[in-house]
Amino acid sequence: MNIRIEDAFRTDAGRILGAVTAYTGDLELAEDAVQEAFARAIAQENAGEGPGNPAAWITTAARRIAVDTIRRERTAARAHPRLVADAASPDAVDPGEFAFTGDERLELILTVCHPELGEETRLGLALRFACGIPTRDVASMLLVTESAMAARLTRAKRHLHESSIRFAMTDGRQVAERMPDALSVISLMFTVGYDAPARAEAAQLCADAIELARDAHRIRSDDPEAAGLLALLLLTHARRPARLDPAGELVELAAADRRRWDVRMLAEGELLATRALTVGTGRFALQAGIAGLHAIAAEWEHTDWDAIARLYEGLVDLWPSPSSRLARLVARGHAPAIGPESARLELDADEALFRGTTAAQAFAVRAELDVQCRDPLSALTDLHEALIRTEDPAVRRHLERRISALTV
Repeated sequence: MNIRIEDAFRTDAGRILGAVTAYTGDLELAEDAVQEAFARAIAQENAGEGPGNPAAWITTAARRIAVDTIRRERTAARAHPRLVADAASPDAVDPGEFAFTGDERLELILTVCHPELGEETRLGLALRFACGIPTRDVASMLLVTESAMAARLTRAKRHLHESSIRFAMTDGRQVAERMPDALSVISLMFTVGYDAPARAEAAQLCADAIELARDAHRIRSDDPEAAGLLALLLLTHARRPARLDPAGELVELAAADRRRWDVRMLAEGELLATRALTVGTGRFALQAGIAGLHAIAAEWEHTDWDAIARLYEGLVDLWPSPSSRLARLVARGHAPAIGPESARLELDADEALFRGTTAAQAFAVRAELDVQCRDPLSALTDLHEALIRTEDPAVRRHLERRISALTV
């Protein structure tokens, strides 16, 4: 692929697909049109006639291709009313290049979070097509095989194509109903980038997720969860500069150089977190509160673990995911009112955490509790259990360093 077109694909594919889907009201039709438009752009570029603004040109071309498709296939009865009207008029599509509004990707996420689809399918569609996350990674996040996820996405696109329900950003009720799914998608998108900081596209995924969270907060400024998500991402991303050491290895929060944290991003996140917790106690508001307590601690030793543990109690009651249950136990292990021995007993009682995709993390958490309990032999055993269940090279190296430190 030509470099200029490749750049447009990497940075603007989600916005382009979002704009064309909003125009057509049909993800399947839009995806086909965008692919054809990219192919035409490459051909023009190779012929020395490339567009000055590839993303806008491709969007305009895809809209025209969609109109031509409707004319040929005579399926306008299922299409978006605007597309039906344009298909009836040969000159309806403005020949000028399309101008983005900034909401295209968020609108695509909201469009595919269709009420007739199951929750995991809604999230999978949005992660794959709006966020550009490969199917294998989407499948891993949602705990299914890649082939099963690919088949599910294909069926879902067909269902959206045939559905009579069309999403419109101007419909406040639809936006409010679908926004919780959109916030979950944005959170997952950020997590993919943040959990693998050495990954080539990690920084862009995090930056895009923050931009989407800003769009969601702007559209739903009265929603404490939208404010909470934006706060959470800002407070977490502010720590990114100290997340890797000069050799590119992961650095634990306890050892992070807090002087390298982004002070302006922390300040914005803390303000949003305070507002979110003042008016709401939803999942993202609570997580933002937790991140805020970490942010205001000048040193690891000054962290208010009792307050963090209390917020995690509320989070687990509301959202008892494996990740929140594990994080709660970490906080309880550090909390003076509870301590590591009690937290380790609670972790052992939650046997489901030691199965499936959370097993490696569960053993790693148990190892840290072992260390706090002054039980190095158990810590070594648990670190080895975590290591054999971990594939990520950076995490494996981190675990190996922990093992080496305990065997000295």
